[in-house]
Amino acid sequence: MSQVQNSLTNDSQRTDVLFYVQHLLGIGHQKRAATLARAMERQGLKVTFVSGGMSVPGLNTGSAKFVQLPPLRAEDIHFRRLVDEQGQEADDGFKAERRAQLLSVFEQERPRALLIEMFPFGRRQMRFELRPLLESAHAAAHRPLILSSVRDILVEPPKRERIAEMIDWIQRVFDFALVHGDPDLIPFDETFPPLHEIADQVVYTGYVVDESVDKPPHPSDGIDEILVSTGGGAVSEALVTAALAASQRLPPALAHLKDCRWRILIGHSLPEVDFQAFKAQARDNVMVQRSRPDFTSLLPNCRLSISQGGYNTVMEVLRAGCPRVIVPYSGGLETEQTLRARLFAGRDALTLVEEQDLTADSLLQAIAAEFGRSGTSRLKLDTDGARNTAKRIESLLSDHENGQTEGRAP
Repeated sequence: MSQVQNSLTNDSQRTDVLFYVQHLLGIGHQKRAATLARAMERQGLKVTFVSGGMSVPGLNTGSAKFVQLPPLRAEDIHFRRLVDEQGQEADDGFKAERRAQLLSVFEQERPRALLIEMFPFGRRQMRFELRPLLESAHAAAHRPLILSSVRDILVEPPKRERIAEMIDWIQRVFDFALVHGDPDLIPFDETFPPLHEIADQVVYTGYVVDESVDKPPHPSDGIDEILVSTGGGAVSEALVTAALAASQRLPPALAHLKDCRWRILIGHSLPEVDFQAFKAQARDNVMVQRSRPDFTSLLPNCRLSISQGGYNTVMEVLRAGCPRVIVPYSGGLETEQTLRARLFAGRDALTLVEEQDLTADSLLQAIAAEFGRSGTSRLKLDTDGARNTAKRIESLLSDHENGQTEGRAP
């Protein structure tokens, strides 16, 4: 085989996009990334999906090549320590093993584009492997396009120097930051004020919504139900407790819901002993289940959705069009769920219960308020973010490989 033929053969075996995703507590980042992976595959891009977090049952990454690194998660809501599957702190040896595996995947796949979820706007704890990965990308014979994938709202950085670090990483290492939001609702500089310093590298994609929301609903499950969902389940106790109590004392104003079954879905991050305890509290009109991969098929059927305020769930509920009450999680350093929910509530798109105010009574009051809401929302959003992202990556790749993307140094 000639040298030219060998080069063509090798290029045909390259992956188009190597997508690095690390979820530390909830599973929202992983689910949004999976939606993006499927959209990229539909666009004709070959994707290698590298997961660094705990296993997510039912995760659908389509036809992407899935690579699982030795799993890591945050020990608690404060994100100060990383632990492995057994809850043991990740030591230098563990990190070295992960780093070596990640670099090996990069060398084998030789991606045309390197897409990193959240970093440098988050996942600072993962610099032990991301810095070497980015250095390898810049040293590659054919430097890949380097992109950051970030949601619409950031958790406020606790230190000002963190913002300077983020700007430095974007300007010095990354080509573009893909922001999965709509500036008509919330510009990225609402939670990242120095956006003007990297404005030429920021691309808004619109909101990423799981395409299954638009598929036919489940033939039976969810019909006339009150659907309570808690995302990954790691911080679900307050909402589940309030929902169980509320289900047993509907006031006269909600008499039209008295025959509705409550279906409470709890993610797999809640320990089994706690899940079984909640299940034991369920009365005849309540069903407690683990979260379902077909969750979106239940939304069009339900009489009411009650959920936490994670990015994915809020967008799925809005897209489905069912009545909705949102209880954003606000523990630890968390601010983004509350901000997003307040913005949507301010545009009459949903009914909000602040987590610190959550009780069975406040939840019932919110349910009554939701059914009394006019439903005339002033909200018009771009929710085609998955397809937009895939098309934009394809376009940016073309520009990059035609020499139109400025090279940067690690």
